Amino acid sequence: MSGLTINDVSMRFDLPNGSAVQALQNVSLNIKQGEIVSVLGPSGCGKTTLLNIIAGFLAPTDGVISLNGNEVHGPDAERGMVFQKGALFEWMNVRENVSFGPRMRGQKDAQYGKNVDHLIDVVGLADFRDKAIYELSGGMQQRVALARCLANDPDVILMDEPLGALDALTREKMQSLVLKLWKETGKTIILITHSVEEALLLGERLIVMAPRPGRIHKEYNLPFADLGVDADLREVKKHPEFNKVREEILGMIWDMEEEIMGRTEAAS
Repeated sequence: MSGLTINDVSMRFDLPNGSAVQALQNVSLNIKQGEIVSVLGPSGCGKTTLLNIIAGFLAPTDGVISLNGNEVHGPDAERGMVFQKGALFEWMNVRENVSFGPRMRGQKDAQYGKNVDHLIDVVGLADFRDKAIYELSGGMQQRVALARCLANDPDVILMDEPLGALDALTREKMQSLVLKLWKETGKTIILITHSVEEALLLGERLIVMAPRPGRIHKEYNLPFADLGVDADLREVKKHPEFNKVREEILGMIWDMEEEIMGRTEAAS
């Protein structure tokens, strides 16, 4: 069976003082191969915890994650990760960073070279392939991180706030690039974000999570990711349904934040 299955996943963190934090509770989700899914919610709703479980960095307390019918038991090249900061190797140049995965698998330049050069070109860094990472802007570094992830040819790309540290203009350009790569590669992409607008633009499915314990609160099926592949994202934002859904989700998250603040005040 192709696709990613999240089956009744819960995550509890036991603390040294004997108490525990229930980060996730009974989360279930089926993601088809080639879908792009955005996940957002208030702080503390378990978004990153869920992504780390899918990546195999954490083992859930209960439940099962499966990819293409195989249960996930740890990190694997079939699940690639793009972090908020690129986590790049500063002592390597752009091409060396992008080719890192294939080289670690023992491949020679003759095997991976054309694909690596193609990916560097696709992300708009053909003129920078020999530049050191510290010579690049933040947006360029995230482009390198995307190319490096794709060079490993994962089935699923996991993105944890990958554009959160970028300025508004660079972020918009990167959003367009993510949609372009999604459509051209057919990869499954799961993106965590705190931005409602970004979640709307980059998710053909949008998952809103509620906190304490983290769980799926509401799911949307949206047209904006497909529209944004061939259109200016600023024009997509003018779509009447875009503003309607944005205001609905903003109100939803605002109510959750108010509830969290009320609990905090009551506890103090």
